[in-house]
Amino acid sequence: MDHPVLLPAGALALAWALDLAFGEPRNAWHPVAWLGHVLGPLGRALKALGPKVAFAGGAVAWIVLATVLGTLAWGLQRALSALPWWLGLPLLALVLKPMFAWRMLRDEVSAVEAALQRGVPEARTQLARLVSRDVGSFGPHELRETAIETLAENLNDSLVAPLFWFAVAGLPGAVVYRLANTMDAMWGYRGAWEWAGKWAARADDVLSWIPARITAVLLMPWPPAVLWREAGRTPSPNGGWPMGAMALHLGVRLSKPGVYALNATAPSPEAGHMGRALATAQRAAWAALVLAMLAVAGRVA
Repeated sequence: MDHPVLLPAGALALAWALDLAFGEPRNAWHPVAWLGHVLGPLGRALKALGPKVAFAGGAVAWIVLATVLGTLAWGLQRALSALPWWLGLPLLALVLKPMFAWRMLRDEVSAVEAALQRGVPEARTQLARLVSRDVGSFGPHELRETAIETLAENLNDSLVAPLFWFAVAGLPGAVVYRLANTMDAMWGYRGAWEWAGKWAARADDVLSWIPARITAVLLMPWPPAVLWREAGRTPSPNGGWPMGAMALHLGVRLSKPGVYALNATAPSPEAGHMGRALATAQRAAWAALVLAMLAVAGRVA
């Protein structure tokens, strides 16, 4: 390709436009859904094994899949870079788009508030689509807190982190991150999944470490000491950063009962806070896109 910056930067811009216009492709066409069909039975088989074997199997599965998918992504990116820009660019955009998901996150979180206006039971049903925790006893405050937490944390997982890794390592970086995050989402739990999913959970922690802190700054550049204090209240080494930044920016309490409370002395969010949270996340999403494009341009120039 005559202009090396054009392919990755242009593909990223087009992938963003596709996301805003169409959201996620159907599962039949979604690489992450295909990956889920592999990880589901594989994870269940590993979970049934003893702790040492399950841990080793989970580690080997992660390394093999990351190597295979990363290599395929590298080869595909290299092949597309040899094509004329008018062909290589849209093809790379189509491959890159499923690696991040801003519109779906925005719409699903917004739907929680819309459902709450029609009644708490409907809002619980909507929120249950987004989180694994039991929301059956949640009232309006708990529903909004959890929805805003999900928005902030998944802004990193679903957008900032894959953009970061695309900027650092091209398509292979975005693909390996999406693998890591998907494996953590499916395997990275306590209890029966403890050993089979431990490697996946730790790998996701490592790959999300820098992006989570970038996400927090994009949401609200609070003084480091204040944000550090709030972020440290969560068990996750990363989730507390974007959630803490959002809680401080909105001036609300965000909590998970019995686990943590961020900005604990502030009031719980009301209806207006959901709109502010979505607007804040939207600005952060656009800022992440611009930074990623600048980083890509600097890397390949």
